[in-house]
Amino acid sequence: MGSVRTVYQACRNLLTRTDTIQAMNSAAAPEATRASSDLESGSQVSNQGRVLAWAAWDWGSAAFNAVMTTFVFTVYLTSDAFGGEDHASAVLAGALAIGGAAIALLAPVTGQRADTGGRRKLWLGVNTAAVALLTGLCFFVFPRPEFLLLGVTLIALGNVFFEFAGVNYNAMLAQISTPRNIGKVSGFGWGMGYLGGIVALLIVLQLFVQPSFDWFGASTADGLNIRLVAVFSALWFLIFALPVLFAVPELPKARQGAELGFLASYGLLVRRIRAIYKTSPHTIFFLLASAIFRDGLAAVFTFGGIIAAGTFGFELKEVIFFAIFGNVVAAGGAILGGFLDDRIGPKSVITGALIGLLVSGTLILVLGNGSYVFFGMDWAGTSTFWVFGLLLCLFVGPAQSSSRAYLARLAPHGESGELFGLYATTGRAVSFLAPALFTLCIAVATPLVPAGEAQRWGILGIMVVLLAGLLVLLPVKPPGKTEIAVVPDA
Repeated sequence: MGSVRTVYQACRNLLTRTDTIQAMNSAAAPEATRASSDLESGSQVSNQGRVLAWAAWDWGSAAFNAVMTTFVFTVYLTSDAFGGEDHASAVLAGALAIGGAAIALLAPVTGQRADTGGRRKLWLGVNTAAVALLTGLCFFVFPRPEFLLLGVTLIALGNVFFEFAGVNYNAMLAQISTPRNIGKVSGFGWGMGYLGGIVALLIVLQLFVQPSFDWFGASTADGLNIRLVAVFSALWFLIFALPVLFAVPELPKARQGAELGFLASYGLLVRRIRAIYKTSPHTIFFLLASAIFRDGLAAVFTFGGIIAAGTFGFELKEVIFFAIFGNVVAAGGAILGGFLDDRIGPKSVITGALIGLLVSGTLILVLGNGSYVFFGMDWAGTSTFWVFGLLLCLFVGPAQSSSRAYLARLAPHGESGELFGLYATTGRAVSFLAPALFTLCIAVATPLVPAGEAQRWGILGIMVVLLAGLLVLLPVKPPGKTEIAVVPDA
């Protein structure tokens, strides 16, 4: 506990010193002309139709996230048909790593240029169409080793354009919400994403993976059924992405003047990061804190199924059922968290959610797959995972939703895209933390615990990341007490 207090106090001291000199540094951006947020500068009345259209994009995007990159197509792509599971997995991981680096380098600038040129909706449409096209082209990835490179390239490029689209999509939050309902709107979007993923998965299972009736799409010859999943996912995403492109108006062009070249945009980005740090340092501190705990949140879903099967003995069918229930619970948590966000603030929601995650994860770690008797009732290991695993899902939703709403409240007028680009970049920069600590904890535990018991100690690595994110977040001011950054014009 002494070391935890030391970390917390160090963070607090840093923020206190920064606050003391903040007023002195407010003139550090002489070209700056704005000190209002996108949210405050927007409409004070929320249009329900626009909110529904915006959330429909989240619903549709789940076909790429849940179906293509998590549960179905990447499983197909790493099968023995592509040259062996180990080889294919390594190639896929390498391609995704390259794609991740591209996202980290390009996301802030693509968001900035969309903001500056008044083309946020245009680039949302372009990037969404690119994802749908790349997804549809996965139909031509036949189950043979020579098609592995094509498959991983399409998936990696799809991830890049998906993140670019996500930057513009998240930046729209301030356009379609108000200061009074931004938390609820963000939570509704996250909830629709979770529910859309469930519906898309159920359709895929019933029509292609375990078809309920005989039709040509059920054929497994040359992987036809899985290749058709790619076509279905492309159409699903494209169809549900259309409403936002018609319902939400385009962002007005922020300023007149000569267009910056692409490389010159990086110079402007550096100047703006410096200006944000000097005039609103808690915005930067939140980006750092959220990058850490968002990596832990992602790990909950990434390793949840692995722990269910490896530690608690779940069969594949049980894992799928848990995934469905978990997404439903996460959707409910995101929507409920959105209502709380507007009442008690996003920082309180995130803090509460992280504490809930730490308690639930610790109980799974401590209880493991053992059998117990509580108050005269038998308690099996599977009960431990069902109860506390679903609690993990419940708390993930609010943390994700309020994190987005938190940042949207801090975005300077006309700069939401750039700020959400930095949000993507910082997230990518630390995305190795939870997987690395998960692996390290298992490696350390392996010689110390009985065979088959080491995997659950990987949970400790995820808990460490979530705790670190919480400790960095605690000294950060909530949006209502944080100055909006003053940034230089292009």
